[in-house]
Amino acid sequence: MCLIVFSYKQHPQYPLIFAANRDEHYERPSRAAQFWDENPNILAGKDLKAGGTWMGVNKQGEFSAITNYRDPDIKKENPPSRGKLVIDFLKNDLNPKQHIEQLHPDADSYMGFNLLAGSLDQLGYYSNQQDDILLLNSGLYGLSNHLLETPWPKVRLAKRNLQSLMNDNTIAPEPLFDLLADDREASYEELPDTGIPKEVEKKISPIFIKSDGYGTRCSTVLLVDHNREVTFAERRFKPETMDVEKENSYQFTIEK
Repeated sequence: MCLIVFSYKQHPQYPLIFAANRDEHYERPSRAAQFWDENPNILAGKDLKAGGTWMGVNKQGEFSAITNYRDPDIKKENPPSRGKLVIDFLKNDLNPKQHIEQLHPDADSYMGFNLLAGSLDQLGYYSNQQDDILLLNSGLYGLSNHLLETPWPKVRLAKRNLQSLMNDNTIAPEPLFDLLADDREASYEELPDTGIPKEVEKKISPIFIKSDGYGTRCSTVLLVDHNREVTFAERRFKPETMDVEKENSYQFTIEK
């Protein structure tokens, strides 16, 4: 994922509201979200190159997502797939804090990442670009390709729009997909300095990216209500457009 905006235990009906865009090179192959044949407990898309995923949930209501940390100076020789960290959490029996503590000793072998791992009981955040393991309190959060809550323009805009939806009590997949479809570029004055050319930085500054060779490949909405009902909806897009290539949705009740 390259943009995630989420509300945790802030809404009277939905303890979890999670909306995310996955940005990737268009030629990188992936599979649409489904319950995996190789692990039927997991609902997620799949990166067909490395075998991991960017976001998923399991039947016990545990969820996880990852973003890359953008820093062209970070170099690793044959780093492991970051998407494996999401799958590992969804497969194991550890709580979020235990999972992050377990991966912590090997975290530096990966390229830069931000990992969210959670359930309705606990939500953990960890980046291998800082040493702290954070257990998040109730709140509204935004994450892109820097640390959690770094106020990049797209993060501020997405948080503001999610707060408006919550205030208006219009939480449903469609308005959240609309939030994720904002393709307005930030001004040059607002752009962060991440070590890439400003022209490129501007092209990838929107919530929804459409650029040559790279852009938003899918949008995902995850909702969990107080009755432990899960809604997971995904839209996949044709390269360089907002034309929907495939759309699917799943609903299930969290297993005890």
